[in-house]
Order: sequence, then C-alpha cells, then structure tokens
Amino acid sequence: MVSAYDTSGSFSKGVMNLNSANVAEPPSLDSHKRTLLIVDDEEGPRESLNIVFKSDYDILLADNGDKAIELVRHHHVDAAVLDIRMPGLSGVDVLRQIKNIEPDLEVVMLTAYETVDTVRQALRLGACDYLNKPFDVSAMRAAVANAMERRRLSERIHADIQRLDSLEEELKSNQVQFEASKSRGEIYASIIHDLNSPLTIISGLIELVKERLAHANRLEGEDLAAIQRDIMQLSRQVVSCINISRRYLSFLRASSNEACRVDVAQVLDDMQVLLREHPDLKGNRLQISPPVSRVVAEFNGTDLIQILLNLTINGLQCQPPPHTVRLHARLLKESQAVDAMDEPGVGLHLERLAGMTSILAVSVEDAGPGIPPETLARIFDGHRTTKPAGKGTGLGLAIVRRLVSTSRGAIRASSRVGSGTAFTLYLPVVPPAESVVASSSKSS
Repeated sequence: MVSAYDTSGSFSKGVMNLNSANVAEPPSLDSHKRTLLIVDDEEGPRESLNIVFKSDYDILLADNGDKAIELVRHHHVDAAVLDIRMPGLSGVDVLRQIKNIEPDLEVVMLTAYETVDTVRQALRLGACDYLNKPFDVSAMRAAVANAMERRRLSERIHADIQRLDSLEEELKSNQVQFEASKSRGEIYASIIHDLNSPLTIISGLIELVKERLAHANRLEGEDLAAIQRDIMQLSRQVVSCINISRRYLSFLRASSNEACRVDVAQVLDDMQVLLREHPDLKGNRLQISPPVSRVVAEFNGTDLIQILLNLTINGLQCQPPPHTVRLHARLLKESQAVDAMDEPGVGLHLERLAGMTSILAVSVEDAGPGIPPETLARIFDGHRTTKPAGKGTGLGLAIVRRLVSTSRGAIRASSRVGSGTAFTLYLPVVPPAESVVASSSKSS
C-alpha cells in the first residue's frame, strides 16, 4: 500500500500537500544536526516522512526491523519513528532491542492498528509517544520535536552527571593531595621539632668543647677525659639526628616498620645523658628511675626516646624553675594491667592493654600547675599546648600521639589542677626467655 498526504495534511490515499500552515516551526536544538531514524515497511510513509524532516535532521531509513537495529548499532541516532506492524520483527521487538543498544534513544511509535496492550507495552519499553495512522503532520512534527528535546535534555543530564563525577573525582584527588600535603607538612614540622632537641645539645656541647680547648694548655688528665666525654656525646647526638631523619623519611616513603625491641634501662640511661646539657634542665631537677630488673620492650628505640624526650621537656617547661620532673618505669602484673585501663585520665589506644600479657609502664610526672579538665579531655586531639603564647606549638604531643598510634603501645594523661601532670606510656614486654635470646644474638 502506498500512502501520501491528503489535502488535510493527514496520511491517506491521495496526493501530497505541503501546506505551510500545517508545518510547525523546527525545534530549538543544539548547533549540530540531529539524526532521525524512520522505520516503516511501506515506502510511501518512509519517503513522506523523509521529505517532511530532511531539512531539520539527518535522516536514516529502514524498511524492516533488522536494518533498523543495524543502523542504531553503527550510527548515532537521536530519535526514531517506528512502525509497529512490520513483517519479521515487530515494532515492539525492534523497540526493545534498540533500547538495549542505546537506552537514551527516543522513539515515537506509529501504527494503524492500535490496541491497549500494544500501547501499554510500547510505553513500558520506553517509547516517548504513540501516533495512529493516518496522523496530522503538525502532530507528527510536535511528537518528533518532543522526542528530540527529550534526547537533548537526556544528553545534558548525562553531561552534567559526567561533570559532577569529574568534579567529585577532582575533589577527591584534591582532598587526597591536601591530606598528603597536610600530613607531609606535619611530618616536616615534626622533623624540625624532633631535631631541635639533639641540635640544641650539640650546639651546647660544641661551645663547651671550645671553651675547654681555649683554656687548656695541654690535653691530658681530667681535661682530656672531659673533652672525650663531650665528643662522645656529640657523636650520640649526631647519630640521634640521623636516626630521626631516617625514621621520618621512612614514614614519608610509607615503608612498613619492622618489629623492634629495645632495652628500656638503656633508653633511660640515654635520656639521662641527652638531657644533662639541655637548657631546660638548668635550675630544675630530673629524677630517672629504671625498672628494678632488665626489661626488653617491643618498641622502636628511637621512637621511645623521642616520646620520652617530648614528654620530659614538656614537664621541664611546665613552670619556671626550680621544680622536679620524675621519669620512672615499672613492670605491671597482669591484674595491674587490667586495672590500668580503668584508671582516671584521658587515654589513647588503651584498649590495646587488654591484649598484653606483660606490660611496662613508663611515667613522666611533673609537679606543675596541672591541666584543666576541659583541656585535658582534648589533650591528644590535634596540636595542643598548655604553654603561654609563643612558648609552644603542641607539636610535641602531636608527635607522641602519632608514634604511639603507629606502635603497639598506649598512653594515658592524668592531671589535677595545682598538683601536676603525669603521662604514662604502656609498652608490651618481651618474655624473659626471648629477651635473653635477643641479647645473646646482639652480643654475638
């Protein structure tokens, strides 16, 4: 059957009439010309629709469902006018398949045999409109224009979603970079902070050695021994600086820390030596009490020295001299370890105590003004300092928090206003038999 327009502008047998009064304005679309697929097994409707829309769109024609599917598979198609009743694949079958290929393709269904079930099925499969044959030209133009507008809006939505996804990825990337930068900035500040103590001691020792050399005619006896001790201390401090730098470089490279063991008595001896010439000790008193028996802790030795240095120097700086800071270590029994979890104060990673069978508690105590409860409650949050403006940055506790967090240890802060403050570091202890083996292997 060959159909053409009748004089009223509808599809029927007769002649073609392109009355401009019945032609709607072309739709307002994007600058590129969109593509319309016309699928009908009858040549008359195909060619008639081609004539109507060829000035507005790029036209693709198909006389059966298989050709229509291939065109959609190999071309970008924005909208389609699809006849329902065709030999072979029906329009509904074609609709289903082209929607699987291109879900956003808009389809106007066309048929001379309308049924409620057909309409329902077509709409359920995603058809945007449904016209009967014969149809009014203006109605067809409006339906196709609506389909193209829906496609344009769909593309814009997808473009906006892509932009949002891209923005989200960019924000995530920037957040990661910001966090990395923030973390690295804190690490660099920590390096400067941690190196400050040994560098201060190195500077003092250098001045002391210079002074002794300037007043000594000959290097012998006590003068020689004193200079040798000072040079040994310089070497220790230089090694300490190297170890601190290596630890932070390792952290920046995100390398994993190997399991470390340290003789706690040796660390406390090193603390005594390191702080002997420290300017904050002048006018103050430092009491260091090692554990009554040899204890080997599962902890990085350099980290332990840095934690104790920061806490001890904080204690020495808590008030003007003279005052006393006590640094002491004690081995807790299993029952005491459990009780330690419930002691008053503010803790960090105290839940780890439940998994420790043997614990060493190392405390740094001062008799200073104490810390108010509202400040103590946030002592491990961010960079906190109780020192006067310009006297502290809070980096010391930030370093302590990070070193404890990356270890197997825990820490508690307790304080009473007017009575002083205590920080207690809890370390897992190596069983005595393993400590002997470790000591033997080191000495060999």
